[in-house]
Amino acid sequence: MRILVTGVSGQLGYDVNKELHRRNEHIVLAVDIDELDITNKEEVDLIVGGFRPDIIMHHAAYTAVDKAEDDFGNCYKVNIVGTEHLLDIARKLNSKFLYISTDYVFDGTKEGLYESDDTKNPQSVYGKSKDESEKIVINYNKSFIVRISWAFGLNGNNFVKTMLKLGKTKDKISVVNDQFGSPTYTADLAILLCDMIETEKYGVYHATNEGYCTWYDFANKIFEYSKININVIPCKSSMYPTKAKRPTNSRLSKESLDLKGFNRLPHWQDALKRYLKELEEIA
Repeated sequence: MRILVTGVSGQLGYDVNKELHRRNEHIVLAVDIDELDITNKEEVDLIVGGFRPDIIMHHAAYTAVDKAEDDFGNCYKVNIVGTEHLLDIARKLNSKFLYISTDYVFDGTKEGLYESDDTKNPQSVYGKSKDESEKIVINYNKSFIVRISWAFGLNGNNFVKTMLKLGKTKDKISVVNDQFGSPTYTADLAILLCDMIETEKYGVYHATNEGYCTWYDFANKIFEYSKININVIPCKSSMYPTKAKRPTNSRLSKESLDLKGFNRLPHWQDALKRYLKELEEIA
């Protein structure tokens, strides 16, 4: 099959492109903004229309969550208009369309796990832009919407890399202990996404590594597995106010994966160990 991958320079796009080439079963065109400006309809029609993909895997997004609060025009342009452009060409070509969304479409106030069909109530510009994009994508009958959270991968910055840097210069740090979710290793997620697009099991899914934790728990495991001696102090989110409101509860149910027969991702602690080992190998 012919597959277009957007956002190849990002954490997830990088690993998806890597996984597709590992399988060596497809013709892949992997692009980022330098190769394809998704906000430019003429460019999308020319490049994507010329490639004629059977599948579009759309990972490109405006993800600067706090910056988006003051830059909502660009955030909406990339996340909504860019998605519309790609979806328009997908319709013309009758291509499958996979869209990556986020836990930020929920307000984070639910006590239990968020199901894939739960009511959405985004509290940030970024979250609202992804919610609006979902509303566009879900009306296409050959679409997959996959919500993820707390992503970490080799290509790009993430919480794990930030903690490792702090571990080299600090004796103690404070990390919030009142936000709950699941870390997501993009290399694990890439395998699931590449399996998913080979099916016609369209719908809305939640896909994160198994298990739940707080950012404080996550940080402690990063330092433990890296053998870094540092004092991690739990604190409340109110100690680190941000422009964009974060969901307090980002625990996503994987029942939608189970119902469609997809494999869940490994536990986040197992994923973290493998990721840290891979970082060591390329250092």
